Amino acid sequence: MSPDSSALARPRQDAGQWKMIYLARRNPALAAGDFAQAWREHSALGRQCRNVQDKVLGVTQCTRLRDGGEDGGLRGASLDYDGVNLLQLRDLDVATDIWNDPETQAIMRPDEPRVFDRYVRDFTLVAHERVLCAHAPGDAVLVGFMRRLPALGQAAFLNALAQVPSPWPQAGRLVLNAVAPERPVGYDFDAIVEWWFADADALRSALGSRDLREQLSVPIGALCHLETAVFMATGVTHRRP
Repeated sequence: MSPDSSALARPRQDAGQWKMIYLARRNPALAAGDFAQAWREHSALGRQCRNVQDKVLGVTQCTRLRDGGEDGGLRGASLDYDGVNLLQLRDLDVATDIWNDPETQAIMRPDEPRVFDRYVRDFTLVAHERVLCAHAPGDAVLVGFMRRLPALGQAAFLNALAQVPSPWPQAGRLVLNAVAPERPVGYDFDAIVEWWFADADALRSALGSRDLREQLSVPIGALCHLETAVFMATGVTHRRP
């Protein structure tokens, strides 16, 4: 892939899409190596939920890279979570309706504690995506969960963030997600950025040996609390359609 080297600097103008984004921890009783399969099994239960199939247009489960160490050999990558789920929604109403859906309550919710450390609703953010660099997604993604500085309003923060050059021009797809105001306790993030790479090797090559925060400090350090940001280096372990 050969994306625009300015990446975040020249946002595309498009309608975007509503998403639900998990920042998940696995059930501590589940071995790290078993998490991706357990998560796929959980996702498969959605086939029994007709309303879920109608409301959730796409699922991308991204599990934390662990090759080369718990941080995937990437300095600054989070060790506190196990995966990120990106769910494309039919519309914003789905983000509320799905939690009250009888099939979801009866089929999927009882299985959640087997896979995760808490119920899914308690670590899910609703966001509106803005695609800034529109190449097809690869198989590895660095996801940054960020909090704005108090001096910036949400709109000003997002507009400024969308125009910041990316330190990783190798990213083939770039997405800025504006997080909706209602957020679970402990997940008070204002923006979620996705940097997509062809695969895990390409992600590692682009990021190199320097700490992620050092590489981002000049582009976005004046906008975000980098010390409280969460960066997840992940590989896609399940995708549909």
